[in-house]
Amino acid sequence: AFGGMTLAGMDSNLLVNAAGAVFILPFVLFSAFAGQLADKYEKTRVIRGVKIFEIVVMALAAVGFVTANLGVLFVCLFAMGSHSTLFGPVKYAIMPQALQSDELVGGNALVESGTFVAILVGTIVGGVVVALKPSGPMFVAAVTIIGYLVSRSIPAAAATDPSLKLNWNPFTETANSLRLAAKNIVVWRSMLGISWLWFYGAMLLNQFANMSKDVLGGNAEVATFLLAT
Repeated sequence: AFGGMTLAGMDSNLLVNAAGAVFILPFVLFSAFAGQLADKYEKTRVIRGVKIFEIVVMALAAVGFVTANLGVLFVCLFAMGSHSTLFGPVKYAIMPQALQSDELVGGNALVESGTFVAILVGTIVGGVVVALKPSGPMFVAAVTIIGYLVSRSIPAAAATDPSLKLNWNPFTETANSLRLAAKNIVVWRSMLGISWLWFYGAMLLNQFANMSKDVLGGNAEVATFLLAT
């Protein structure tokens, strides 16, 4: 919205919304497969592998920012969406193996609230730091190393279903998961509620940058302020 970059003649309004769609697409395609990985493999290995993948993607993103290559940045955006998709199931699946049954509600609350606090802080700090010239994007990319270092302290959690045969077809596996969830009304309604929350959240957040620029006449800091609010 504020960098003046274009891709194939698309204006910033269309680009910002396309970026949101590119980031969310992996959640639609790969969530069910990510759940299989969380069951089949030792969970700390999955988590650390995902964090290493994040470092590689963000190193490439730093290059994309420095060279102002929007094509590279969109590839990295899809990859980071895939990173979040792979990380989501395993971060919840590991809790029953790390906590007592009477600690699960509190553990889920901490992970969920920690996730939203991290999104908020990351949005504010990331929006401010990435605008710093000339080294802001490089610093933002380098910070992802912290995630891997923290993952080294996660206790081991054995695979819960090592004999599971992976279904590499994202469409049939997603359909299988939806059919299974629909049989339990509590699970089904929870899935719908979470999905609508993220759908509306992502849809509205995507509009702030262009609203800040085109309607309010503000800069990137105004957009960050709106996101924080």
